[in-house]
Amino acid sequence: MFAKPLPGYTTAAATGDTVVLLIGMRINRFWAVHHWGPVMFAMFRMLYELRRGGSGSERGLLGRILLTASPRTYYVVQYWESKEKLYGYASAPDGFHHTVWGIANRKMREGKIRGHVGLWHETYIVPEGGYESIYFDMPPFGLAGATGAVPVEQRGRHAAQRLAYRSSETGGAGDSGGAGKRVGEAAVGDGGAGA
Repeated sequence: MFAKPLPGYTTAAATGDTVVLLIGMRINRFWAVHHWGPVMFAMFRMLYELRRGGSGSERGLLGRILLTASPRTYYVVQYWESKEKLYGYASAPDGFHHTVWGIANRKMREGKIRGHVGLWHETYIVPEGGYESIYFDMPPFGLAGATGAVPVEQRGRHAAQRLAYRSSETGGAGDSGGAGKRVGEAAVGDGGAGA
């Protein structure tokens, strides 16, 4: 929240597949606080459980952003280490998610929460070459907040170059000879994204 912006153009240091989970809730009836309040509390408790181990914890959550789409709809964008880690957390018997879904499914079968609160999620597994990012005078945010930021020149000044970047290649299209140092460890060039 109070992070200093990194100077100039940067891009996310992500390599390999990127796993993105969008998960949220919609308040269908504001007066039914006793139904949607516990759902919102459970969402925050799960985020706390995932954060407890720190960024890159054994659970696999790399980063997250809390967002709102309207006064009724709240969601979290999460970046995961792998789909296996995401599935592992979702089904871990010792995790709060497992407990919450057991309660939610029981209440849905009993018809106790239907219509008061909506729940949703979408999962995207994006292969390397299927994502790119650029930030200007921004602190690490989004994918860069989850994986680190590097000077844009390390991945390419143009979107097509960043999409062509492959971490496993050496000297290939869009590769500058490796991931290099993250911003903050090395000075960012002032050439800009379009220079």
